[in-house]
Amino acid sequence: MHPATHRPTESRHPRLSRICMMLFFSCLLFASCARMGQPDGGWYDEEPPKILGSQPEDKATNINGKKITIFFDEYIKLDNPSEKVVVSPPQLEQPEIKGQGKRITIELQDSLKENTTYTIDFSDAISDNNEGNPLGNYTFTFSTGDHIDTLEVAGYVLEAADLEPVKGILVGLYKVDEEAKEGAVLSDQPALSDQSVDTLFEKTPMLRVSRTDSRGRFVIKGVAEGHYRVYALQDVDNNYMFSQKSEKLAFLNDLVIPEWKPDIRQDTIWRDSLHISDIQRVPYIHFLPDNLVLTAFTETMTDRYLTKREREKADRFTLYYSYGHAQLPIIRGLNFNADDAFVVEPTVNQDTITYWLRDTLLVNQDTLRMEVQYMATDSVGILQQQTDTLELLSRQPYAKRMKEKAEAYEKWKKQQERREKRGQPFETEMEPEALEPEYRVPSSIDPDQNPSVSMPTPLERIDTAMIHLYTKADSLWYRVPYLFGEQPGRARTYHLIGEWQPGAEYSLEIDSAAFTDIYGKASRPFKQGFKVRKTEEYSTLILALPGLEDSIVVVQLLNNSDKVIKEVSAQRGQATFFYVKPGTYYLRLFIDSNDNGRWDTGLYSARRQAESVYYYPDKIECRAKWDVRETWDIHARPRYQQKPADITKQKADKAKRTTKGRNQQRAKELGIDYVKGTH
Repeated sequence: MHPATHRPTESRHPRLSRICMMLFFSCLLFASCARMGQPDGGWYDEEPPKILGSQPEDKATNINGKKITIFFDEYIKLDNPSEKVVVSPPQLEQPEIKGQGKRITIELQDSLKENTTYTIDFSDAISDNNEGNPLGNYTFTFSTGDHIDTLEVAGYVLEAADLEPVKGILVGLYKVDEEAKEGAVLSDQPALSDQSVDTLFEKTPMLRVSRTDSRGRFVIKGVAEGHYRVYALQDVDNNYMFSQKSEKLAFLNDLVIPEWKPDIRQDTIWRDSLHISDIQRVPYIHFLPDNLVLTAFTETMTDRYLTKREREKADRFTLYYSYGHAQLPIIRGLNFNADDAFVVEPTVNQDTITYWLRDTLLVNQDTLRMEVQYMATDSVGILQQQTDTLELLSRQPYAKRMKEKAEAYEKWKKQQERREKRGQPFETEMEPEALEPEYRVPSSIDPDQNPSVSMPTPLERIDTAMIHLYTKADSLWYRVPYLFGEQPGRARTYHLIGEWQPGAEYSLEIDSAAFTDIYGKASRPFKQGFKVRKTEEYSTLILALPGLEDSIVVVQLLNNSDKVIKEVSAQRGQATFFYVKPGTYYLRLFIDSNDNGRWDTGLYSARRQAESVYYYPDKIECRAKWDVRETWDIHARPRYQQKPADITKQKADKAKRTTKGRNQQRAKELGIDYVKGTH
């Protein structure tokens, strides 16, 4: 063997050892990287997009250009900018807002105002394109003057009738001259200095605006020092002013003075989804006011005009008006005599009026032509006498009705012939058409409930001598007194009112022809037994209402659908509900300012708010045989915190969240380590 190729055995072992050691350390390094590396699919993007810069810069002053570009460190999404992004001062011509790639561009179309702070509030519209991590409530600000106005005004807008949060309604400010606070003129619009703020809302766009979120919450930013009026508006025509009576609105009667103070808030630092790492006290600037409450309403449409007329059935026709009037229309027949021709049924508001034709000859007349004279508003909103000529055609022509009657008679005749052939009793004459009342007499009633009956047509006669009410005592039936009368506000609906004894049995018996309508149809006999439930099946709810002893208050007991179950008027600061069935209930009340027994909406021209509504913030549990007593201070909580979540229909949107913590959780599930920033 050549000496150069010869290697002793002992000399080969150290080299092998070095190779093994290198392989061993390589495996350790590989394993270490594997534990710190990415699982299949990669790690989550946990960070929201970051703003790298903008053109012009955020909070820049003396700006005269109308194009803004904002740059981000990653690809972004811009969610529904036409609704979520709010530019203030409001733009009559909608700005172009686009998100593309790693930038957002905004091009304002309106001319810029001098010495004005502009804010572009993106809310939660910006998120990253990968995992949807939201940037958060981001607002871009610039000024056409030499400074930035930084004050804010915040609060809530609620439905006046039921305190539901109003989502997406516009909220805006008008600035008031400090030297004429109650004179209410705009200090920054000299051309309008002779107008009051009361008219500005109807003639001038708002100065600064915001929109409410799903909680009804709004924040108006970039506000200068001064005194302001606050309004909310469901702006149908996008002109930022109250220009249509159908627009929902809200307003505060008091002036608002924006201010700020240094404050401290607590920020919770979470180690993970279940454990708190730290609670830090963080100083911040607290802008006030931040808890304004505006209650929104829609005015009653008082413009009066004929909206529709119809003759669905041959025996009646109906005129529909946009608004009622104390004076009913005057009708003159053009092809018939209208004198005493009708039974007139107006609704409570007298905006819908049904005319029943008394004479069957008129019922059989397919076309009625008439002259109708009524009060209607003209082009400037003043009520004037108006006359219309109407032609009403029956949707059930006489020939068609006669054919249906003939077919019914032939069917009855064949039935009687078959019965005669089988030797069964048969009728020699067809039974006349009967009046068919709808009886509402359940087998058991509450002690404060009354049976009722509804008539399909107006009555000519009621014979109460044919209506009998009996009660059972010691196995014997005794006649008991009652009252029978038409229910106010409900045409052709009658109540039977008795002195019901809890636990007692009753029998209502009505003879044939007790009711006869205007066409001569008579009712058939009717009999129904019923029982009044015992008092031990109910609860009594007694409410003390401190501070409302001198107010006219209507209190409503509600079910879990926010529907009224019972309603009572408070007496000297106390409301009592008797005969409450066991269950879970909620409470609402309103201050009946005009003492008419019903809730009334507001009227802006009179600066009249809708009647104030309050909710008891907790549910009420009622049990049989129990008296429930509660004290309800309606001012103990602000109204935006009163309505229980269980019966609030407008639920708050789920807040957009980042994916923070998902990588740590995923690494834990895979049994590997994760160190933020190393991947």
